[in-house]
Amino acid sequence: MDIRRNTRRFTPGFVAAIFVAYGIALFAPRVAFAHALLVSSQPAVNSTVSGPDIAVVLKYNSRVDMKHSTLTLLAPDGRVEKVAIESEPEPGLLAAKLTGLVKGAYVLRWQVLATDGHITRGKVPFQVE
Repeated sequence: MDIRRNTRRFTPGFVAAIFVAYGIALFAPRVAFAHALLVSSQPAVNSTVSGPDIAVVLKYNSRVDMKHSTLTLLAPDGRVEKVAIESEPEPGLLAAKLTGLVKGAYVLRWQVLATDGHITRGKVPFQVE
């Protein structure tokens, strides 16, 4: 009777590949969530607000670098103007004020630098009545 033991030896390369795959699976989700994504905004996306002056508050899922972030406003007449970021009330929030808005469709464009070093961009379209 020939009984063979089923013994497997794993090569060092195979073991290293398993550790690398495990490390990627463990840390990849954290990297994906590190980018600053817009969670909520005032005005809300596709909302209608009363002008002529409105407060802007943008909330992100992570801290952002206020000094390296920008806001611009596309007006109904096609004019684009830079919007001054007034403050960062708490980490992940940017605040500004829009003044002198007339009735029409606007687009607030944002670009932020997250503390992980990645830049993200987006826009918040809204209407002024």
